[in-house]
Amino acid sequence: MKVAVFVDYIGAIGGGERVALMMARALKADVITTDVNLQSIRRLGFEDVDVVSLGSTIKVPPLKQISASFMFARCDFSDEYDFFIFTGNWSHYAARRHKPNLWYCYSPARLFYDQRYEVISRQPNWLLKWLAALWISSHRWFDQRSVRHLERIVAISSNVQRRVQKYYGRSSSVIYPPVEVDRFRFEECGDFWLSVNRVYPEKRIDLQFQAFEELPEERLVVVGGYSEGDHAGEYCRKLVEEIPDNVELRGEVSDEELIDLYARCKGLICTARDEDFGLTPVEAMASGKPVVAVKEGGFVESIVDNVTGRLVEPMVEDIVEAVSQISESGCAGYSDACRARAAIFDKDIFIETFKNEIEDVMKREASQGDPRGGS
Repeated sequence: MKVAVFVDYIGAIGGGERVALMMARALKADVITTDVNLQSIRRLGFEDVDVVSLGSTIKVPPLKQISASFMFARCDFSDEYDFFIFTGNWSHYAARRHKPNLWYCYSPARLFYDQRYEVISRQPNWLLKWLAALWISSHRWFDQRSVRHLERIVAISSNVQRRVQKYYGRSSSVIYPPVEVDRFRFEECGDFWLSVNRVYPEKRIDLQFQAFEELPEERLVVVGGYSEGDHAGEYCRKLVEEIPDNVELRGEVSDEELIDLYARCKGLICTARDEDFGLTPVEAMASGKPVVAVKEGGFVESIVDNVTGRLVEPMVEDIVEAVSQISESGCAGYSDACRARAAIFDKDIFIETFKNEIEDVMKREASQGDPRGGS
């Protein structure tokens, strides 16, 4: 069976891109996307995955998202593959022509739903606020229409499953994203804490900065970047201007360097607002390292409070207290529990469960006739 995995775009690599590439490799699938940063793919070691680009998007939001949606809606690979998997927020616009299919949902596009007022209020003047509101309301209608062409939805967490039900009125199963657990290792409890995320406002990295300003004896290394055309440019520039002396912005790093940072850090800091799931806590736990995360979203599904780290309120004083407590007790005491917890998210479990979902969709389609017919 020949499978295609549709990905919005591959720029700054985050958890979603990593999962899609890992999925494509395991299923011997091709990746179909828009923008492609081949250097990022090589940095992660996925040179063996075949990637097809539909072309470049317009690098200005929301034109980037609109142009990606248009490219996916126009493309047609229906005769080239036997099954189609969509990831991200824009690739599912190809679902009408590409069946049988499945959407591995990282989340409904949050700027259309729970974060729409925040996105509008972030605009600098009334005209841009009006244009943002117009785009969100109109594109949300197309989003809802496109989702009707999806034959099955699989959510990455119970948190996302609830959003799918709330915003689309659709049921979905849950398959947690995979981590190649055996690639990670524990080396030492080093002299720094680690933060791994795209540099986006919703990741609340400024909250980490504020906490480490209160912890001059600690050190924080922040890994991650942002893609051209994203909404985070101004936020990133402001962070650079306000960086504390004990914080280092490392930018994007290779997979090998990231694994080494996990192996040598004291632990991981996660402050994202209502995170969909969050792969980085699982990667840290696979390295035997505790995680200090805000008590929101997917973090409460992966982290066991006071066993594999600390779940705290998104407040500077709470983060400071948790970091200080773990630094004082030492990260080594969390190692066994963290690695045992990470094992339940291993790649092999993910692939086996995902293949079962694909087989079930194929069986249902076969029982209903030609899966490529109709719209």
